[in-house]
This record gives sequence, C-alpha cells and structure tokens, in this order.
Amino acid sequence: MKKIIVPGLVAGIAMLVVGMIISKLFNLAVPTLMAEYQNPALFRTRLDPQMLLFFAWPFVLGLALALVWNKVKGVIPGRLLTRATQFGLGYWIVASIPGMLITYASFPVSPLMVTSWTVGGFFQAIAAGAVLAKING
Repeated sequence: MKKIIVPGLVAGIAMLVVGMIISKLFNLAVPTLMAEYQNPALFRTRLDPQMLLFFAWPFVLGLALALVWNKVKGVIPGRLLTRATQFGLGYWIVASIPGMLITYASFPVSPLMVTSWTVGGFFQAIAAGAVLAKING
C-alpha cells in the first residue's frame, strides 16, 4: 500500500503544479482563453464549494496511476526518463486524446481550450510518470 499512496499523492502534487503552470502559460499567451473560463454557463465560479473537487482530481488520478504503475513498471524498459515518458504517453493517448475528442464534440468549448487541456494533460502525464518511476521505480 505504501507503494501506492505516497507515490500517488506526490504524483498528484506534481500534476497539480504542472497543470497550474501550463494553464497560466496558455492564459498569458492567449488572454481570450480566460474569458471562456469565466463563462458561468459553462463553468462553476471559484466560490462554488464543488470547485474544491477540481483540486482533488489530480490526487485521485495520481493514486489511480500509482496503482497502474505498480502493475506495469516491470514491463516498461529503459532509464527513468524513458520509462516515465512511455508510461505518461501511454496514459495520455489512452485517456486524454479520446477524452478531449468527446469533450470537444459534447461541450461548447473552443478548439483552443481543448488544445490547452490536451497539452496540459500531456505534461501532467509525463510529470506523474517521472514521479512514479523515481519513487517506485
């Protein structure tokens, strides 16, 4: 259990930090993106208590990825960075790409917003893979 909880929570911290950085970079590069986030017809306000769940998401995902990493780490060859990248890329392809496709198809969000989430998800997945490979190699 120690090989799941601690690495999973640290991976959650890494994904939260990376996600916040990528989001800030996209908002600085494309200021109109922030207006889309502030649309109450699409998103809850920051004051809504349910928005706290937004900050729980990386930790739930981190724990899930730690569980998967613990099962597959023996079949991913290479050094730390290679293993981290392969794991993160695999997760990103399987979950993020289809998830973003269905998000774009189902919700009135811009292609730029979906692109920012997809790019952010890629870097978050690599960060999680790096943490998991380092802590629970």
